[in-house]
Amino acid sequence: MTLRTRITLLTLALLAFSLLLIGGSVYGSLQFTLYDSLRRELTETSQTAQRLIREQGNLDDLPLTVYGQALWVPFPNPTASDILQGAAIPIAKSLALGDATLNLSEKGLQEVLRSGGFYTQTTLTRPDGSQIPLRVRAERLETEIAGIPQGKQLVILLVGKSTESIESTLADFARTYTATALLVLVFGGLLAFRLVRQTLEPLEWVAKKAEQVSNKPEKLPEIEGHNEVASLVKSLNRMLARLEGAWETQGRFLADASHELRTPVTAILGHVNYLLRRTQLSDQQREGLEIIKRESERMHKLVGDLLELSKTGGSWKVELGSVHLKTVLDEIEEEYSKSFEGRIEVQAPDQVWVLGDPERLHQVIANLVSNAIKANSTHIRLVVLDLAERVVIRVEDDGEGISKEHLPHLFERFYRVDKARDRERGGSGLGLAIVRSIVEAHGGSVWVESEPGKGSVFNISLKRASAPHPQLA
Repeated sequence: MTLRTRITLLTLALLAFSLLLIGGSVYGSLQFTLYDSLRRELTETSQTAQRLIREQGNLDDLPLTVYGQALWVPFPNPTASDILQGAAIPIAKSLALGDATLNLSEKGLQEVLRSGGFYTQTTLTRPDGSQIPLRVRAERLETEIAGIPQGKQLVILLVGKSTESIESTLADFARTYTATALLVLVFGGLLAFRLVRQTLEPLEWVAKKAEQVSNKPEKLPEIEGHNEVASLVKSLNRMLARLEGAWETQGRFLADASHELRTPVTAILGHVNYLLRRTQLSDQQREGLEIIKRESERMHKLVGDLLELSKTGGSWKVELGSVHLKTVLDEIEEEYSKSFEGRIEVQAPDQVWVLGDPERLHQVIANLVSNAIKANSTHIRLVVLDLAERVVIRVEDDGEGISKEHLPHLFERFYRVDKARDRERGGSGLGLAIVRSIVEAHGGSVWVESEPGKGSVFNISLKRASAPHPQLA
């Protein structure tokens, strides 16, 4: 997941959490306000109903939006069970209630008898069978009843109002807020993505330019302005300038050291060869000179590789053209089969051409074949796989193989799998580094598959090319 995507998703998550928190808070506040207002209305309506019972003995004058009912309990200290069994006599109903009745559960009756009054939620069934949600105020009263001349009587008064309008208001708010929040999230996500893209575009430009820098450090084009990205580019250019200086110093050192070392090493080899051929030597002297010769030859090869790397700066110049692979592989097979005791096998289609430099490709494959021979291989296969736009060359051997931990470092300069054994075989640790440099200069790639005791397979991927047009005489 890219940084741009992560920042956009994080922004959307924060925005969604904020909208959810705000919506929940506003919904809760609105719900509390509406129900608190309803409770106050019910309290006022209950006082009006008490007055009507004292003065008129009925609830006919209550507004049509109020559902009211009064129950007379003609004896003191009743229980909830007594009332449920018919001890309470309905004496008044509001016009809105009609033939319906308001009922409390046993638990509700116990609460109103104990506390004197409380609010509850219930439903009323209409004649058509639909349900009306009600908020009810239940009160236990000691009051006079018009028409009953026995003084104060025990009355249970129920006054309720529909909560449909409140629930409708809350539902409308929830729908409207949800739709608005979704729109805000959509537009917020688009805006966040655009802002993040505009913010990161200069950094992506810097990364792209830095990626285009070759192995040799080069300055990045500087951006006008005094923002953070311009400061970053200037800092990178200062760093690249220091790297370029170090690169040039390293290149000069390699070139100078290689030139200076080549002359004395050549002289040593010449004198050793002369002594071995022209003088009478004891066995110990001959053994000593053979060691000097072997180490001098290894040094000579190392100096040659260093000189070649210093000339190219690590990036090889190649002259690309159509190269007939089978011809190159046949030349290598003929070159090495004379001194190799094992067998070299070429498996390549005759009509496969690659885009490359024939001399450099010969150098690459020859290097890999030489390494396979040094690994005590008895059978080497040079296989060409035609994969439409790409061509893969496989150098397969049945040699000693390479442990897994060495594979990621195999193409690094001066890296050796077995230092002692590589020295005995005359290796410099630069051969595979040169192979990779040449292959990358061709726009290709190289990788290795290997297991100890099962041999190795070096793969080279190159661009496919068409056969060259025949030249007219």
